[in-house]
Amino acid sequence: MKFSKIFLAIFIALFLFNANSFAQDWSNEQKEVWAGVEKYWEVNQNNPLDFLQYFDESYLGWSYENEHPSTKNDAAKSFGYWSKKGKEQYHILTPSRIWVNGDFAFVHYYFTQVMENSEGTPRTERGRWTDILMKKNGKWMLVGDHGGERKNN
Repeated sequence: MKFSKIFLAIFIALFLFNANSFAQDWSNEQKEVWAGVEKYWEVNQNNPLDFLQYFDESYLGWSYENEHPSTKNDAAKSFGYWSKKGKEQYHILTPSRIWVNGDFAFVHYYFTQVMENSEGTPRTERGRWTDILMKKNGKWMLVGDHGGERKNN
């Protein structure tokens, strides 16, 4: 039964990806920003603490679960805790809108993510994020974000 739910989640996510990702023509700047988002999600999947290299010191993010915005130090504590509880097995990202103005960008996107806890039980999360980015030394850095899992799906 769990396998069929995972398969269904993958099928739906791939359908959404194909329906949304090609609906827009992205500029070179938007493609560059999106490549940065995909890169730090990949880094996060392999080693969540390495993901912190994409956080500017000025970072303030606000996930749905938190009472108030979090700093880079708060994110480091969270990543340290959750990385001991399980591991991401895969994710699918679907861009919705990307706005770029010089060295600043906003990226709105959907995600589907399968996490596996320490006992090997998978859990699918679906949600949306907005990342606020600043280009620093040629690299897109997170200065803020907002979003998380949508529990009402």
